[in-house]
Amino acid sequence: MPAYEALANKQVELIRKALAGSLFLAPMSATLPATLTTGAGADLTALPADFDDIGWVTKDDGLTWSRSTEVSEVTSWGSFDPTRRDINADMTGLNFTAQETKRLTLELYNNVDLSAATPTAITGEIAFSQPTRPSTKYYRAYGIFVDGSGADAIYVARLMPRASVTERGDQTWTDGDDAVGYPMTMSASVDSTAGYSVRHFFGGPGWRSLLVKMDFPALA
Repeated sequence: MPAYEALANKQVELIRKALAGSLFLAPMSATLPATLTTGAGADLTALPADFDDIGWVTKDDGLTWSRSTEVSEVTSWGSFDPTRRDINADMTGLNFTAQETKRLTLELYNNVDLSAATPTAITGEIAFSQPTRPSTKYYRAYGIFVDGSGADAIYVARLMPRASVTERGDQTWTDGDDAVGYPMTMSASVDSTAGYSVRHFFGGPGWRSLLVKMDFPALA
């Protein structure tokens, strides 16, 4: 019999880490990104117009993607295990705590539209009221992280073409170690035009050099 070492296939170069990243949001009128990378250098593709970076988020959580499924099970006489399983729901969420106080985070966290907000003359003050009858607002959401640099750079992205803020966490005002944050959860919905709720992208020069090791076809 072969030794375990002859059967194992463990490759440390395929372990990824999100060294830096951003969440970009845009109104539903924005064009969806079609590709993550472009050109002979497999460089990042420029974002379509109207995509705005949410800015700094907390280090420990970063962008946390959740995944939950609902399954219905059929049980049959004489079987101790279900004899059929059907997936009824497959839901994707994105949790993050934004740290920058700016128009985009204020709009997301308070479910308001501040496009017409005008600073008060002389003082520059901004004030607004939370809606008494809030409505659901949808956004394009595009998260990207980078691992490595230069010729080894690998980019990973997820695109939610129709996402909404479905939960807002507590905000703490304190003089402790934590900045004032805006904890939120966004949930993906199917975009009827795009035809999906989440799209995954993997690219970059480092990714291209590892294609065969990851069991993808070599470039022609």
